[in-house]
Amino acid sequence: MATTENTSAPRSSGTAPAAAAGPHLLGGDRPVHRMGFGAMRLPAAGWDGPPHDPDRGIAVLRRAVELGVNHIDTAAFYFYEDIAANDLIRRALHPYPDDLVIATKVGPGRLPDGSWLDPADPAELRAAVHRNLRELGRDHLDLVYLRFLRTDGPGGDRFATLAALRDEGLIRHLGVSNATPGQFAEAQEIAPVVAVQNRFSPLTRDHGELVELCAARNIAYVPYFPFGGAGAPDLAVLERVADRHGATPAQVTLAWLLAVSPTMLAIPGTSSPDHLEENVAAAALRLGAEDLAELDGLRDTGE
Repeated sequence: MATTENTSAPRSSGTAPAAAAGPHLLGGDRPVHRMGFGAMRLPAAGWDGPPHDPDRGIAVLRRAVELGVNHIDTAAFYFYEDIAANDLIRRALHPYPDDLVIATKVGPGRLPDGSWLDPADPAELRAAVHRNLRELGRDHLDLVYLRFLRTDGPGGDRFATLAALRDEGLIRHLGVSNATPGQFAEAQEIAPVVAVQNRFSPLTRDHGELVELCAARNIAYVPYFPFGGAGAPDLAVLERVADRHGATPAQVTLAWLLAVSPTMLAIPGTSSPDHLEENVAAAALRLGAEDLAELDGLRDTGE
């Protein structure tokens, strides 16, 4: 795919809609708006397709920054055939706004046919970091997560590899993704963890302990699949709360995430300009005590 770069990338504004969610100081030195954007859905609807229009993906990225998004989450393994999220980000936004934080993940890898490789060893992790640098057109990466797979055990040697790359100036901050509390604690012993990216939603709260721990330590918690991976769940309680606010269930879900923890960073992903506008608008939605109490019951009743 061509790598024509944008020479007039839009600059985000502190008064833009995404700023309504409030700020978080990532790692103590990188302020981001708590409403961000996830790039996984840009190449395709799913790992097996169908493909999305790359030009529309570029337009969505540029519009996201215009709306004040200054935290974009990506990975080199976000691709479908010859459409890759990192390539779209570079084409859309390079040269990057000074306040833009791009987070990426390393650990697993995918072949061109889409099949998954075994977890990367330290040498492969180094190669993956350099690949992200090349694809994004950067001399350093703002935030790199070590992404665990379900079968992974302790990851100390691999996290130590990323810590060494941080010491070399190629990475600014480190995080862990899909991590157990034990893997998180092990990583913390090696180098500061500034962000945890695990699954979390009104229906999936297996990592509630980590959410609370991150809030207590001012560590960002970045939930993936906030809608369960397949759009906002069709639940009566979400509909009731949404109707009270003149909002959509998806917006209520995002507002709930932001209300759960002051260090929660939302990264809803989409390839649709309309859905992007809807998601970012949720940054300004404030749920009341009654709303939160109803939504809290979802994990107990499954309504």
